[in-house]
Amino acid sequence: MKPFLPLAALLAGSLALSACNKPAEADPAFGAKVRAYLLEHPEVIEEAVVKLRQKQTLEQAKTSAATLAKYRQQLERDPRDLVINPNGEFTVVEFFDYRCGYCKVVAPEVVKLIQENPDVRFVFKEFPIFGEVSDSAAKLALTPQGKQKGVELYKAWMADKGLDETALDRHLAEAGLDPAAVRKAAADPAIAQQIHDIRLLAGALGLQGTPAFVVGDYVIPGADIGSVRAALAKVKAAAMKRPSGSPT
Repeated sequence: MKPFLPLAALLAGSLALSACNKPAEADPAFGAKVRAYLLEHPEVIEEAVVKLRQKQTLEQAKTSAATLAKYRQQLERDPRDLVINPNGEFTVVEFFDYRCGYCKVVAPEVVKLIQENPDVRFVFKEFPIFGEVSDSAAKLALTPQGKQKGVELYKAWMADKGLDETALDRHLAEAGLDPAAVRKAAADPAIAQQIHDIRLLAGALGLQGTPAFVVGDYVIPGADIGSVRAALAKVKAAAMKRPSGSPT
């Protein structure tokens, strides 16, 4: 990135001065150049702050490997969940609610992350916490018909700010599904049990709201897609360092 080149040159100059036993911070001219550059390119400071926040978030999100290992199968390999790119090498899990405002905000970025990372298995965990409509949406989404239209319904329901029972049926019909048939399928007790199991899992992981993401050994609460991407990058980088044939 071009804005960083002048700063890199200044920093290189700082190192050269230090090597001559003349600390850069003691050079008023150098300090003035750095100050002038940062005033001219404040976006550098903003990006640095964002990176720092992401680093702090990941440090806080790093969970005991033993803790997550205990629930890894339920998190990533529950055959009842909707999974996009099931053969992907890496896994990202999202706990969400269709009526959660922050889930709606981050939903387009979730879809973008899926599209940009065909090597990622994306696991949708239905975690309804905002009332009856949320419960209905989760159950409808977990029917065979709902899973068949998984991302399409996810996008439609997340984009609908006034989501209610009527809107749920409208979007089902727009997706080419019979709302009455899907609602009948949603009454299957096995679906209610699945949602109950997800709630227990969320509790075991200490999740207190939606959205929440799990990437490797990182648990990231909130709509912080930047930290999700950063965690995914770390997981991929770590995999590249492992000997060939090692589990990811």
